[in-house]
Amino acid sequence: MGELTIYQKPTCSTCREAVRIVRESGQPFKAINYYEQPFTKSHLKALLKKAGLTAREIVRTKEDLYKSLKLSDSTLSDDQLLDQMIAHPDLIQRPLVEKGDRAMLARPAETVTRLL
Repeated sequence: MGELTIYQKPTCSTCREAVRIVRESGQPFKAINYYEQPFTKSHLKALLKKAGLTAREIVRTKEDLYKSLKLSDSTLSDDQLLDQMIAHPDLIQRPLVEKGDRAMLARPAETVTRLL
């Protein structure tokens, strides 16, 4: 079914909790800090497609950057939102978790068990 990959920000408490849950399960996994190894637009788009999510569903709306970039504008396309998320990784909800042909936004962290 494929290796489990957690795309995370190590200082994020939800990411740390998801990593802990997976580690304790004994399931092999790879954790990728997407600040050090940034997403490409095509990879982030593919992850969203696997998860059945839109860009708008994973953008962090409480970030000051979200407000200053006026990303609440409903006329912005998913591609435009993805461009901003690639340029500003703080705008991406986390952690994103992928295993084989499935992916999800693991919020709350316990939902990661669906992929174990």
